[in-house]
Amino acid sequence: MNIFVSAFNLILYQPLFNALVLLYQYLPGSDFGIAVIVLTILTKIIFYPFGTKAIRSQKNLQELQPKLQEIQTKYKDDKQKQVKETLELYKREKVSPFSGCLPLLVQFPILIALYQVFWKGLQPEQMVNLYGFVVNPGVIDPSFLGIINLSKPNMYLAIFAGISQFVQSKMIVPKTRKLKASGSQMGEMMQKQMLYFFPAFTVLILWKLPSAIGLYWLISTIFSIIQQYSVFKNHLKA
Repeated sequence: MNIFVSAFNLILYQPLFNALVLLYQYLPGSDFGIAVIVLTILTKIIFYPFGTKAIRSQKNLQELQPKLQEIQTKYKDDKQKQVKETLELYKREKVSPFSGCLPLLVQFPILIALYQVFWKGLQPEQMVNLYGFVVNPGVIDPSFLGIINLSKPNMYLAIFAGISQFVQSKMIVPKTRKLKASGSQMGEMMQKQMLYFFPAFTVLILWKLPSAIGLYWLISTIFSIIQQYSVFKNHLKA
């Protein structure tokens, strides 16, 4: 376990932490919040192709929902036939239900590292992780535009992050026609519940965390919304 922790710190946490400190030192104004925003955007740009692939996979799966509901309705009493027809539909449409998972899994360790950077990065003892060419800034001022202390929770950032999460989720919810099958109605009900559950859960989680994480979440989600819009727009033109 120690080997994995050391590798994680060496490959992910330390580079991201040093990048944050460098941005804090060299960006005009030495504003910690601006450094968080820039680091978040740079990370999203680096992983833009993975995010695009995940969004396209989600979109393709959502577009199949009407056909999947028809299969569920037609073979509601024959589960084996239902599974067979579903797999044939995926094969025929050249869509994999797991195709969107890999891009997300690739980004997941980066997300954990960023959370740790924003969570622990303000602590003086973390300065031992600086590279030799990075000057120790001493005490980092955690303020954002001189208004928000990013080392403490902030309910406004948490609420805005939840709203942006709702917008992002709303964009991906499929507009399917209503079917009478109970299974389809149950699936639609669950989708609506999740649409509201995740934003609410986001607010509850960020409410108690340092608002640097809330700022990261907000900027990351806004970037994803713009990326989704771009992917969907190009998808409609194709």
